[in-house]
Amino acid sequence: RKRHFTMGRQGADKMTSGRFCLDPTAAAHVEALLAKFARPGVCDPDATVPIIDGEPDADARRADGRSHGQRCHDAIAMIARNALTDEQIGQHRGLPVTVIVTADVNDLDDDSAHARTAGGTLVPMRDFRRMGQHATNYLALFDDARPLWLWHGRDRRLASGPQRLMLIASERGCSFPGCGAGAYYCQVHHANGDWQDGGRTDIDDLTLACERDHPLAGRGPNQWKTAKRHGITTWTPPKIVDPQQRPRVNSFHHPERRMPPTRSGGIDSEEPVAS
Repeated sequence: RKRHFTMGRQGADKMTSGRFCLDPTAAAHVEALLAKFARPGVCDPDATVPIIDGEPDADARRADGRSHGQRCHDAIAMIARNALTDEQIGQHRGLPVTVIVTADVNDLDDDSAHARTAGGTLVPMRDFRRMGQHATNYLALFDDARPLWLWHGRDRRLASGPQRLMLIASERGCSFPGCGAGAYYCQVHHANGDWQDGGRTDIDDLTLACERDHPLAGRGPNQWKTAKRHGITTWTPPKIVDPQQRPRVNSFHHPERRMPPTRSGGIDSEEPVAS
């Protein structure tokens, strides 16, 4: 009952702290891995050619100025990175289990900017560029460009891989008002009409909703109603929640929406409530 591995919130310095309590079996597995990969000179990210296997020579051990805790951190990072390259790890919500990070192309040369993972972690741009050297990269154009494979109509019910990638890049996380769940933890929801009611699996009709909030949307009198226009999803509560039934949007993943609106902006004449 005591076993857990808990990652805390990311700090202002972009570092993430946490807590863990391992059962004897997990501890036995971890200590065997760290005995090999947390040795001085092994998995050193500052080395010209990091040593993963084999015995580090005296020069590599001498040049390694990391503490024991830092060596354990680097070993776990390497093990996690290698696990993501294993094809046996399968898929998650229709996509390969992998790190998905998005950034604005205008920020690529700005070291003060950051990218964002599908889980909500902010990645400094210098780290993002380094990660991108060994990644498959996509350019998402948020304009009037309409790639055909993002519009499936009634041909399929479940969102495709490219549609999920676009939703991760554009929505970043759950669209339910006030929810901070990242895109990794979300399902795809037909915002402009459920599939059984004739909804279309088109990118401008789809949104992200986490497993906790997704069941709140539906046709019943006590269900929330969703709609997506101009790339923004609104959730209208039932009367039991809000007698005025004011539509709401989630600005948690989009702090830029809290900026004062321009005269030409806005979803429509009646501005939704930002949550």
